[in-house]
Amino acid sequence: MNTFRKTTPAKSVMFLVNYDDGRTAYLWVDDPAKATDTWAVGVIARAQQEQGTLPEGTITSIRRVR
Repeated sequence: MNTFRKTTPAKSVMFLVNYDDGRTAYLWVDDPAKATDTWAVGVIARAQQEQGTLPEGTITSIRRVR
């Protein structure tokens, strides 16, 4: 009998988005394959800004949290 469970991989990846005025926001990417490509994450962040789910402003950095 096996009492240990294997953990399931995360279905989404969370990023911390920093702005030039000191604000921070969180960004979730549902596709783990896209989350490994930094350029794709930047494109997703700008698209989220256009949709209004991320605040407007100049993004200075995007860092993976989990």
